[in-house]
Order: sequence, then C-alpha cells, then structure tokens
Amino acid sequence: MKLRKMLIAAICLGMFFSINIPSGALAATEKEPVITVLNPLGTPPPIEVKQMAPRLDTLDGKTIYLINTGFPNSGRLLEEIGNWFKDNYPKTNMVMSRAGMDNIPQNVMAEIKEKADAVILGVGH
Repeated sequence: MKLRKMLIAAICLGMFFSINIPSGALAATEKEPVITVLNPLGTPPPIEVKQMAPRLDTLDGKTIYLINTGFPNSGRLLEEIGNWFKDNYPKTNMVMSRAGMDNIPQNVMAEIKEKADAVILGVGH
C-alpha cells in the first residue's frame, strides 16, 4: 500500500513539474531573437497579351507538330492525339518532336516556323 501511494505521489509531482510555463512569465528581461523571412517567389513579370493565330480552313495536307515537353505522360497523350488525327484526318501530316519543359530548342523552333501549319504543345496542367 505504501508503494502504491509513493508511486501515485511521484506521478503527480512529475506531472506538476512538467507543466509548460510561458517564457515571458519566467523572465521578462530576456528578449527572443528577431527572425527576418524573405518571400522566395519574387515578382512575376507582367503578362503580355498576344492575339491567337487564325484558324486553318482545312487540315487536309497540313503539317501539325506535336511537341512533348517531358511533362509526365504527355508523350502518351500526344501519341493518342496523333493516332486520332491519323484516323480522322488521314491527309494530315503529324510530326512528333521532343523539347524541354523550360523552352523549345532553337533548331526545333526554326523547323516549326518553316514547316508547321499548327502546333499542339503538351505542357501539363
């Protein structure tokens, strides 16, 4: 019985001394350090509004570039889009090309400007 009372007293004392007391109540003279936090996002550049390209009258005989930027599964999606065009517009020439997610290489841009009538770009969400 004595052992049980001693254990209960020890637990009660342990709980009493583990109470969290705010630091300001203990020592009002201590100052906490000031932390400066910077926003890593920065300021985005203003958006330049551009007019959309005019629609093509027909897709027959046109060349459409499908640009895979490497976004997950965009290659599979563009393959399916290319297959759909082959089935529904057999006279349309489909060209699959690969580019980075940040920019399209200059040689691919030059080829697009020279040969493409339209571009489908897989850029993700």
